[in-house]
Amino acid sequence: MALPMLREEEEERGPTLRKICLPPAGASQFSSTGMATNQPKQGSENDDCSFLPLVHDIIKCMDKDSQDVHQELVKFKTRIQEAREQIGAMPGIDMSLSEQQHELETLREQVRTKNQLLQKYKSLCMFEVPKAS
Repeated sequence: MALPMLREEEEERGPTLRKICLPPAGASQFSSTGMATNQPKQGSENDDCSFLPLVHDIIKCMDKDSQDVHQELVKFKTRIQEAREQIGAMPGIDMSLSEQQHELETLREQVRTKNQLLQKYKSLCMFEVPKAS
């Protein structure tokens, strides 16, 4: 997770909006068997999905007639490209809506089946556990 901004940075950048982010592409995913697989998390710089601070910096540079506008625009373009790459790397993004719904229904059916089996095996008393004396 990205660290919250320090109070000085907050005052310098002006009011901030809360960020709503999707989990990073490397977060825990479900495999085709329905079991969770742990994939490595991406770096904390990829957790930041807010464009507002970059836009604010660009506007600030324009207000000052600063020569840094070009540099700020390059940062903004780079961040947009990173966001596009993250979206392209998301699992299931290449599937149509109907394919995603079918996959979801298949996974739900697998969960139901596994829960039924779990309940069945929990109710069986296959082994007598000797009491400790």
